[in-house]
Amino acid sequence: MPELPEVETVRRGLEPAMTGHVIQTAHVNRPDLRWPFPPRMAERLTGARVLGLRRRSKYLLADLSTEETLLIHLGMSGRMLVSGATVGEFHHPHPMPEKHDHVVLEMETGARITFNDARRFGAMDLMATGADHPLLAALGPEPLGNAFDAAHLAARLVGRKGPIKTLLLDQRIVSGLGNIYVCEALFRARIDPTRAGGSLTDAEIADLVPMIRAVLTEAIAAGGSSLRDYRQAGGELGYFQHSFHVYGREGAPCPACATPIARIVQGGRSTFFCPACQC
Repeated sequence: MPELPEVETVRRGLEPAMTGHVIQTAHVNRPDLRWPFPPRMAERLTGARVLGLRRRSKYLLADLSTEETLLIHLGMSGRMLVSGATVGEFHHPHPMPEKHDHVVLEMETGARITFNDARRFGAMDLMATGADHPLLAALGPEPLGNAFDAAHLAARLVGRKGPIKTLLLDQRIVSGLGNIYVCEALFRARIDPTRAGGSLTDAEIADLVPMIRAVLTEAIAAGGSSLRDYRQAGGELGYFQHSFHVYGREGAPCPACATPIARIVQGGRSTFFCPACQC
């Protein structure tokens, strides 16, 4: 599933083609994805101007001139692709329609925004701009925002017996983090992913927070990580997977000490770590 860096990269790719521009026609080609689409979604989007494009956690939020906000979640395999416009240094012509092009936004400029989702685990919804949405209401602070700091994390870990790896994936503690970047941040901070969250010292937490920020910032700069389905808005791959220290590297030598990288399962997800550096 795309994590914060991938969603932020998609947002930045979509912004020039969407922000300030009118959705001339919206096509909704099926009644649902993970959940049913809102009533009259195509009608409500058609003619609306996109006033701004935001990200909250792993969600994209397009604020519209109709005083509604389009919420988008990419799910496991969702892609938001731009065609008929220049993205970065490249012009992307309109491709032939594909089977899983479920929502298509034709912009007044001639650009086309296509939501393609082969597995249909993604989601779209419309809500009043500024209203609380059930999917967003319980989210913790953004890890790159000012509200996420060592004091916040320390307070949320007090007395917690669950492993730090699992706790960092809890979107109520900090939003947007996923399996890849938690593994990488814990490696950089030299913290054992199986340790109880409440056992971390203030010094360890103070080291961990900037490591989380650094990993996310570097991943965004690299366009995210492309492992299976993820593509940037222009269709390009991300490149941060080439910088992984531990994730997906079971049996490979640790870049710091050459000990083979280990893999365990925590909460149904693979955790990759160095048994020597993170003991």
